Order: sequence, then structure tokens, then C-alpha cells
Amino acid sequence: MTRGDIVTHYEHIVIGGGAMGSAAAWQLARRGREVLLLERFDQVHLHGASHGASRNFNIAYEEPDYLRLVAEAGGLWRELEAETDTHVLDMVGLVNHGAGEIEGHDQLLHQYGFAATTLTPDEAAERWPGIRFDTRVTYTPDGGRLNPDLAIPALQRAAARHDAELRHQTAVRGIEVLADGTVAVHTDDETLTADSAVVTLGAWSRKLLEGIVELPPLVVTQEQPAHFALASGGDGLDAETAALWPGFNHLRAAGDARTDWWYSDVYGMLTPGEGIKAGWHGTGPVVDPDHRSYEPEPVQLAALQRYVREYLPGADADSLVPVSCTYTTTPDEDFVIDRRGPIVVGAGFSGHGFKFVPAVGRLLAELATEADARAVSRFSLARFGL
Repeated sequence: MTRGDIVTHYEHIVIGGGAMGSAAAWQLARRGREVLLLERFDQVHLHGASHGASRNFNIAYEEPDYLRLVAEAGGLWRELEAETDTHVLDMVGLVNHGAGEIEGHDQLLHQYGFAATTLTPDEAAERWPGIRFDTRVTYTPDGGRLNPDLAIPALQRAAARHDAELRHQTAVRGIEVLADGTVAVHTDDETLTADSAVVTLGAWSRKLLEGIVELPPLVVTQEQPAHFALASGGDGLDAETAALWPGFNHLRAAGDARTDWWYSDVYGMLTPGEGIKAGWHGTGPVVDPDHRSYEPEPVQLAALQRYVREYLPGADADSLVPVSCTYTTTPDEDFVIDRRGPIVVGAGFSGHGFKFVPAVGRLLAELATEADARAVSRFSLARFGL
């Protein structure tokens, strides 16, 4: 692993040990590649996008690229669970409802191998008390809930079992492309080199890659969903009933007076032990990831509480614990998964990337290792003229 007298060389260095970087390290290491993963913070931390005990495994997409990718991800999550003996995916199901839900969504999901059915509002309300429905509902039992706080350590353990080296509390201060086509990675303590670097830094992507790889505008926002306690009284739910809740997406439509006060579509799910999670999507204040308040924006939080009162009567809108995370969003809300020279970039997951994590890891590993690998056009830098 040593090139010359002082510089340590690896086949691949993954910069950023959140969900995407951990998945890339796993996929590279299981291919027999020499991998070093560098993470600025601890293995699990509160400063990025991938923490907490719940994310929707939302398969209810309309676009073929995403439907194919989420189908692949489901199988890879199960492979990770088997390899690490760690349960990260609960198949609690998923409902899409609201005026923005498309006609025939169940049939579209069938085309990609997912079970799905359409329910009336009354049928859905009987099945899931505590959620208010006022439009048709698309339900798929193939959706579910993921646990990032278990998944990221599992991905890193899986990578380590295939001999990946993991370093936490190791900040990368700069990278450069060398004359021989390799890449140098500078930390506080040393310079490392690699045949390729996989950069999965989320909100910090532009800061590291400025002047090295041209990226589209990436807007970093501080998002503030919250966990709401179960309600008591007439609309109250016991924990056993609430445990049957699916994840949900409540979709607004332009011109619908019922939702003209909403900030965005709403997503949510039960987080075991923490309550009902609900949040606006991609509406938080723009922030510098190194200078965040971690505090909720009060007007948006009040609107979220109103939403809970009106549409989640099984939750207590006045008993809540805010959650803070970041979104890093591209202009079209599609991902960036591409390669320029020896640098592979995974960025701009726009608040909907976690469900795809192991499949994104596979795409990043292919770009890093296969000379003829090409980015999926939907995720390429070329779509921005870069």
C-alpha cells in the first residue's frame, strides 16, 4: 500500500462516511477492492442528512429510473441484513394520498413488480385509524421503514468484513488530481493517494470539490420534521394500533384550496419509541452546514402542527420533539452520480435518497472500478451541461 517513502496509496478512498459513502465502501470492498473510508465525524452523528431511527422506504415513484433503482435497493437491503445480522427494513407498507396522487398509480407499480391497490377514503380510514383521508389512497405493502442509525453502522461493518479500512474523526481538508491521473487526499495529519476518490459529502460537497469538479448549484437547507406523541382521548391510539400504520406521503395539488397553506407535500411514518414523524419536504431555511442553528423555524413548525391537528388526529400536535437534518438539493431534485477523471461524485440527493442507498453504492462502485461505466443519464453531470 506504500508508494514512495511517505505517501500511503489505496485503490479507492471514499470521502464521507454517511449513508452513500458507507454503501460505496461496502460495494467496493465486496468486489475485492482496497478501500479506505474517511469520515469527519463519528460513525453516527447529527450533523448531516442520514441519522435518526426512521426513513420511509418509499417505492411509490412515477419515474422508471427511480422505480428500477428502488426495486434493486430493496434486494440489497436484505443482502446487507443477512450479511450483518442487522434488521434495518420494516415492511410496514406505504400509502400515497391527496389531490396530487396520480390516477392508476397502483397499475404503474405493478409494472415494476410491486404489489399495490387503490382504496377509498373510508376504506383507508377504517384500516388505519388516526389518519384522515379525503381522496383515494394508493397502498403498497412493499413499502416500509428504514433505520439509518442501524443501517450506517451495518454498512460499515459489512465493508470492514471485506477488509475495508474505516477512519472516523478524520476530516479531509483538500483533494487534488495528480499528473499521473491519480488523486491526492489531504487530511490534518497526512496526504494519501488513490486511483480514484469517491466523494459523498452531502452538504459539504461543493466546499471540497470547488475548482476540481464543476457541480450544479446545490442548495443546502436545514429541515425540521418532528416526532409527535400519540394522542389521548377520543382520537387517541394505543401503541399496538399505531404500530400498524404505514409510512405515508400526502400530496398536494396546485389550486387545491384545502392545501393552499401547506409549504409542500407532507411525509411521515411511525418511529417506534419516538412517536409519529411528520415533516414538510425541502422547505427549510438555506444554511451553511458548518454554521447551523439546529433549531426549528417557528412559522413552519406551527404550520406542521396545524397539519397534524387536521390530518393526523391520532397524534398530539402539542406534544412534539423537533428533528434537525439537512437536504442538499439539485435544481431538478434528481441525484448527481457521475465521474470526472479519478473522482466519482455522489451528491444532491435532495431529501429522497436514503431508500436507494445500497443501489447508489453499487452505481458509485461501478463508476470507480469499471472503465466503460457510464452515469445513468438522469443522474449525470452532463444534464447540466457540465
